Amino acid sequence: MSPHAASPSEPAGGALDWQKVVHSVPNGLYIGGSWQSSNDTESIFVENPATGHVLAEISSATVQDGLAALAAADAASPDWARTPARERGEILRRAFDMLIERADYFATLITLEMGKPLAQAHAEVAYGAEFFRWYAEESVRIDGRWVTSPDGHTRLLTMRQAVGPTLMITPWNFPLAMGTRKIGPAIAAGCTMVIKPASLTPLTMLALVALLEEVGVPAGVVNVIPTRASGDVITPLISDPRLRKLTFTGSTSIGKQLIRQSADQVLRVSMELGGNAPFVVFDDADLDAAVEGAMLAKMRNMGEACTAANRFLVHESVAHEFAELLATRMRQEKLGPGIDDGVTVGPLIDAASRAKVAELVDDAAGRGAEVLTGGAAVDGPGYFYAPTVLANVRPDSAVLREEIFGPVAPIVTFTEDDEAVARANDTEYGLAAYAFTSSMTRTINISEALQFGMIGINQGVVSNAAAPFGGIKHSGFGREGGPQGIDEYLEAKYVGINPNVPAMSSRAKARDSRD
Repeated sequence: MSPHAASPSEPAGGALDWQKVVHSVPNGLYIGGSWQSSNDTESIFVENPATGHVLAEISSATVQDGLAALAAADAASPDWARTPARERGEILRRAFDMLIERADYFATLITLEMGKPLAQAHAEVAYGAEFFRWYAEESVRIDGRWVTSPDGHTRLLTMRQAVGPTLMITPWNFPLAMGTRKIGPAIAAGCTMVIKPASLTPLTMLALVALLEEVGVPAGVVNVIPTRASGDVITPLISDPRLRKLTFTGSTSIGKQLIRQSADQVLRVSMELGGNAPFVVFDDADLDAAVEGAMLAKMRNMGEACTAANRFLVHESVAHEFAELLATRMRQEKLGPGIDDGVTVGPLIDAASRAKVAELVDDAAGRGAEVLTGGAAVDGPGYFYAPTVLANVRPDSAVLREEIFGPVAPIVTFTEDDEAVARANDTEYGLAAYAFTSSMTRTINISEALQFGMIGINQGVVSNAAAPFGGIKHSGFGREGGPQGIDEYLEAKYVGINPNVPAMSSRAKARDSRD
């Protein structure tokens, strides 16, 4: 599509003028403490998915820009690692305070470039800021260990030190929070970084880096290189010996490629990849609570979340009632540009994403699924798809195997608990799962049996800055958030000390007496 300016008739919405917000964002690269343009003659054009109009034109980093960013991170690494933990923590605390103070600004920006309703964008700002507050507190709690060896002859000192320069690749669906979840622990640990934000939603990251500069992050510690040529720019960085860690949030297919590339330099790697979350409703569940939980687990971010409920496994005795209640709630949702008042469902990120959702729904319907509500794209500008509930979905439907990333809830039934567990686990993914039940025994059993890194019991949201976020199987490895999150940016170093060596040997004493 040829770039064109945003329409003057687009609604301003919210408390802030959207044009002023967009125009305030730096449109260059941030390398070594300075904003600069790229030599690439082609730019990144950032669209508003609610209209299809271009919001902004920004520089696209080249291979040379990426290497310059890594050089800046490498040069800043020794001094930053030696910076007192309290000082690093105070920087994060100032960043938290400023993010909260500017919540309207960042929420407006997120909604404009990503599409989510403004209320959800505010929730993302609050959630994302919390990683800065959490790791401001964790920075001074980096500990070690001092013990006597079992034989009593040696003292064992274990210290933890910053991993070093880190490459961070962030996704488009949570353009603020997926950044702070990586940046927060890295700053706390004393790591420098090069950040490659998604080309679909780079504006929020650019604004965030400007904020970090304002609160006193030293030059070279944080560098950002948006690019339209991700593979070309990232590959040389991963193969460069100056890089010591890679962290990626995105699709499983891309994650596997990055893992293979990281092997040559034996990089520390953390991966948060795709999901296929089951949402299990047992026969003893509070159905009203289950429906409200389903709306959170499915419809937050229009379903464009790796933790989104992807398959609804409902006991056959309550399946009909649950499906009707869920369809009724879905019909009450208001579609529109996220910046408008009262909107609860925004657009999908682009035309390709909407086409994929439509293909999955059409496949399920073609195999006999009943469309209780929705089931079609919405006409008009933007990339909207109607909230959809599918009942009696056949087991061979693609919508049950593939990550939907859209506002579609496919429902299948089960009769026994063991069947529910087996069907929930029947996926290569293992990120998040949800279950609704009033039984404590069933809660314990299902929590132990489900093969997922995160499980929500009687709640539709699992993300929390104080908890370890991550998955198993093809959903990746490593954890972000909680006390475990900072471990991803720290290396353990062991020092063995023999305390029984005299302060001065006899040979040294003799030499000293001759002098």
